[in-house]
Amino acid sequence: MSDVVLACEGLTRRFGGLVAVSNVSLQWRLDEIHAVIGTNGAGKSTLINMLSGEIAASDGRIVLRGEDVTRWSQPRRARAGIGRSYQRTTIFPEFSVFENARLCAQAARARPWALWEAAHTCPHASAVARDALASAGLAELADRPAGSLSHGGKRQLEIAMCLATQPQVLLLDEPLAGMGAEETDRMLGLLEGLKAKHAVLLVEHDMDAVFRVADRITVMVNGEVIASDTPARIRDNAQVRIAYLGDH
Repeated sequence: MSDVVLACEGLTRRFGGLVAVSNVSLQWRLDEIHAVIGTNGAGKSTLINMLSGEIAASDGRIVLRGEDVTRWSQPRRARAGIGRSYQRTTIFPEFSVFENARLCAQAARARPWALWEAAHTCPHASAVARDALASAGLAELADRPAGSLSHGGKRQLEIAMCLATQPQVLLLDEPLAGMGAEETDRMLGLLEGLKAKHAVLLVEHDMDAVFRVADRITVMVNGEVIASDTPARIRDNAQVRIAYLGDH
């Protein structure tokens, strides 16, 4: 069985009297794309925000490679190997594609003592950035202004920026949003190629894409997990069909 890289146990988040995520226990493994689906308000983004450290858990714990990181800050988790992308594009459009990736590589390995060196001359950050762009299929566009990329290209760049931090886990929040069929195919191919070296959490509303690429699917309703299984079993789950896929 694949190695567990990231896990949460009894994870809960309350906002006053609202329970956004309730007692969620899940695992993300190497060589597996684990999709989390659910309607708006199901708790998917809150779950990602807790795993990445952007909001604190009310209860439960988060474990990265066997180490409890529940109380760690977001920057510390990022340096330890938890990378994420966002629903909205977060690139620096005026910088080149390469500079976007290099800045992320540099941030992941700060060198405050190197006061006499220009940041852009760091060979390690440059090498990591080029590897990340190659993995994301953007090596040939490294010198292009990031803002000139297509929508799909910008989403690929966000993946490359995440890879430049050298993560063990990729938390991807709707990376296919707004894409056409050709761009979706390209992104799904990219995700398939990344899972061999990363545990992947995928939050996505495109159900056709989810069932094409996911190895495991977790379904959330009102902050709770109602099913977590293989795509075939999720598709045949009567409770899931009623609650999310629309069958009656």
